[in-house]
Amino acid sequence: MRIALKIAYDGRKFYGFQRQPNVRTVEGEIIKALVKLGIIENPKDANFKGASRTDRGVSAFGNIIAFNTSKPELTYPRILNHHLQDVWVLGRAQVPEDFHPRFWSKGKVYRYYLIDEGFDIEKMKACAQLFVGIHDFSNFARIEEDKNPIRKIDRIEILPKGKVIVVEIEGESFLWEMVRRIVTALKLCASGVLSIEDVKRMLEEKVARKLPPAPPENLVLWEVKYEGVSFEKDPYAVEKAKKEFFEKFAQHLITASIFEDWLTSL
Repeated sequence: MRIALKIAYDGRKFYGFQRQPNVRTVEGEIIKALVKLGIIENPKDANFKGASRTDRGVSAFGNIIAFNTSKPELTYPRILNHHLQDVWVLGRAQVPEDFHPRFWSKGKVYRYYLIDEGFDIEKMKACAQLFVGIHDFSNFARIEEDKNPIRKIDRIEILPKGKVIVVEIEGESFLWEMVRRIVTALKLCASGVLSIEDVKRMLEEKVARKLPPAPPENLVLWEVKYEGVSFEKDPYAVEKAKKEFFEKFAQHLITASIFEDWLTSL
């Protein structure tokens, strides 16, 4: 049987998602728990796959993994969460044998959390709309040789929540560092360093020097979307993960004086 799991994790605690020798990674931590419980024997035979290989420092509250197992009764969130640290299983789904969490994805949603430094929110919103649609994002990503720089962004929303501004970006697929470089452009627009015309030019022409990516620690892969795949969520696991995840996530982001108000607004 093939099982898919919806997972959250604190990216600051890992050297990225993908397995690497001699360092702690999200994938490595999950596989270790699955092998320990006898759910899988090894990732290759189980056809273990992930939806997104998030970079070091990037967190998730909706990444997806999938694997084959003869013991699906052991894959429930409350069982797995007992054996995981800094990773939370939120829900599970039985999926077709050919299900690949990356190739079956219909879109992803990212959230970037900014401390409001007196930004002009209206300028930030106007700048955000420039990125919506189909564009060449060569100037807003680290381009790998085999990757097409043309991407489609479905929406960008700027959501002020007290002292925190949430930038929510949804699209079909994203390039390496694309979200974080877009966030840098939004910050510079909202600060008056870049104009709307500057950003338009960067979407239309090649530039000699790209904008740097915003720090990875404030980025969260919020959701991976599918058609015909419904995850059975465990309410207890979701609430426990939400509290523990955001408490850890917020430690480096906001001060204790505004933490409670921010947490209740999520």
